[in-house]
Amino acid sequence: MTTFDKRGEGFESKFAHKENLEFKAAARCNKLLGLWLAGLMNKSEKEAEAYAKQVIISDFEESGSEDVFRKLREDADAAGLDLSDHQIRRKMEELMEVAREQVSKEG
Repeated sequence: MTTFDKRGEGFESKFAHKENLEFKAAARCNKLLGLWLAGLMNKSEKEAEAYAKQVIISDFEESGSEDVFRKLREDADAAGLDLSDHQIRRKMEELMEVAREQVSKEG
């Protein structure tokens, strides 16, 4: 194997690791979002955990985070919560940063 091949493998490995961390961060963020909204909806701890799982699953509908936003928006409206789109999106950004920090500390 040439030095060029080894270098290519190193880049591939680094890219795969970064993508794996980003996937984990997105899942962690969705859980945190679910727990946040469940708290605003006054759900019990058990109900909040179940709701957080629903939010995680909602992210598999399409690429990106719009599917998660729609779920949060619809559920907040159904619960009668007075949250703007901006507040929800800001919380999504905030918790994504928290999730990235948590995942990066875990390795």
